[in-house]
Amino acid sequence: MSRLAHLQLGFLITVTLILWGTEYTLVGTIDPAEISEAWQVTIRMAFASIFMVIFVYMRGYKLPGLADKSWLYYGTMGFIGMTIPFYLIARGYNAGIDSGLLAILIGVTPLFTVVLAHFFVRSEPLTPLKSLGFFVGFIGVCVLFLPKEISWSLVENWQTQALVILAAFGYAATSILGKRAPESPPSVGAAIMLLGGAVSAIICALLFAGTEIPRTIPPVKILTALIAVTIGATFLGNLLYLRLLQISGPSLIAKINYMVPVVAIMSGMVFWAKASSPDTL
Repeated sequence: MSRLAHLQLGFLITVTLILWGTEYTLVGTIDPAEISEAWQVTIRMAFASIFMVIFVYMRGYKLPGLADKSWLYYGTMGFIGMTIPFYLIARGYNAGIDSGLLAILIGVTPLFTVVLAHFFVRSEPLTPLKSLGFFVGFIGVCVLFLPKEISWSLVENWQTQALVILAAFGYAATSILGKRAPESPPSVGAAIMLLGGAVSAIICALLFAGTEIPRTIPPVKILTALIAVTIGATFLGNLLYLRLLQISGPSLIAKINYMVPVVAIMSGMVFWAKASSPDTL
């Protein structure tokens, strides 16, 4: 790989980390009393899918016919890698899971990824050295984010914590599906993925949260956060995610996931420091 290619890859990774890391802070600022978790996911997925389809056609591409296998792969990725995890992580936040503990629970994503890649991606076998590296990485996440006071109270909300781990598995499975999916431009794949996620999110919201449909415009703070997470982590984040997946593979995505909690904590510190400063009052 040339020096220019390395610089481009580094830039893509950096932007992706910022988008994914700030997502947690933005989601944490959206009051479920104003917009429920199910409708948060539905709104961001629906609008991001519209933006992505417009982007695809502006780039001169077209979406494949519904009989194309891409719809099965990328549509499934939208459901298990976006609709379900977005909802479960929002539930975790609103259920009061400590942010450090949430980072650890999501931190199992790379471990799931490398194990699944060993069985389903020929070019990425699980070697003893790779296993050690990812295990040490997970221990590092635990050391960084485990609350100082360790007690049984950390697992008193174990049902919701188990759902967050399920979200981590969904992220991992999505990376494997993305590597095995029919090759297509990242924007086209992202459009199908977002459309699949949007359709499944709308169906789930109507079935399980039909009475919670937002009927008024939320406060500016919540609206701003929702717009930011829609354009950032959902629209741009998925476009870059598929590009990185094509360039390298699930293992690179797994390594990036170890850095996401660090960026998330940093963005949270910056946000709350700014929000509590006298100039913002």
